[in-house]
Amino acid sequence: MTRQKVRVLIVDDSASVRQIMTSILGEDPDIEIMGTAADPFAAARRLEKELPDVIVLDIEMPRMDGLTFLRKIMAQRPIPVVICSAGTEEGSQLTFEALEAGAVDIVPKPRVDSRQALVEASARLRDAVKSAARARVRPRNERRPVIEKKLTADAIMPPPVEMRARPKTERIVCIGASTGGTEALSDVLEALPADCPGILVVQHMPPGFTAAFARRLDGICAIHVKEAEDGEAVQAGCAYIAPGARHMLLQRSGLRYHIAIKDGPPVSRHRPSVDVLFRSAAQYAGRNALGVIMTGMGDDGARGLLEMRKLGAATRAQNEESCVVFGMPKEAIACGAVEKVVGLDQIPREIMAWHHAGQVASAE
Repeated sequence: MTRQKVRVLIVDDSASVRQIMTSILGEDPDIEIMGTAADPFAAARRLEKELPDVIVLDIEMPRMDGLTFLRKIMAQRPIPVVICSAGTEEGSQLTFEALEAGAVDIVPKPRVDSRQALVEASARLRDAVKSAARARVRPRNERRPVIEKKLTADAIMPPPVEMRARPKTERIVCIGASTGGTEALSDVLEALPADCPGILVVQHMPPGFTAAFARRLDGICAIHVKEAEDGEAVQAGCAYIAPGARHMLLQRSGLRYHIAIKDGPPVSRHRPSVDVLFRSAAQYAGRNALGVIMTGMGDDGARGLLEMRKLGAATRAQNEESCVVFGMPKEAIACGAVEKVVGLDQIPREIMAWHHAGQVASAE
């Protein structure tokens, strides 16, 4: 049996860009170019005749911008969309508006100024298209509101602190995600209270996006969210997002955890890699860690999560029903790395239940 090809419609106002992307995607035997369109109106006429498996969409176009077209697609007839646009580079607000509107992935436009840059961008685009073809997309009728933080008395004075013995060892949560992870992580982190344990997050994103992603989350969450920095101490009530294109590791000095940011080759085809984070958690936190693997394509994180479980860590995986792509969790479950499979809405409760159980055990 021959595998069915992923049929792609390319929508971009630049003829040269359409030609380059057609060439890049056409080199993959698993991808078929259904056609190209110079603007959303031409694309809409094409969609009336036949539907692609994936649309590769630019943002900045005449007559109708790509973001407006994306919202129309997701409200009327959801199709997996990969945004490929210079307008989303370096973590611009458009990036997050596109993800909230329903885009499966965001990739930068292929650069042709060097062969190495073109090769890397080409591989990223092909992987994004094939990943998107397996994604579940759902109708989105309206934009998700941005909720401002509600101020409390903490703005005037710090809350009172109950004098009690601190646990001998800190508890730590490590989360890994890829395709569909930006919105899933938002749901999880937004639901966590300010007294949650420290959280380290690897979300597969290119450089320049993670700082803006962290700022966006920080504006809607009760916990503090930031891009991780090399050498900083891990604090309770804070989530640290791995910088794009650099690995993040958990390390320990005495009873305190801190973060290491390192360069190096991609691991499991990714940098940052979930496997790298999970392995470091297995090494330095052991049974004091909780590993959570969420929506994403591929197997990054499965081996690292298994290492965590073997050294006593608790492990959870997002279930298939709530994943955009049930790849990474599926691989982790298959290799025996997962103790419990839960829905996306259950993950915050799982984190806090595990954290509170550890506090009770330490106090006894």
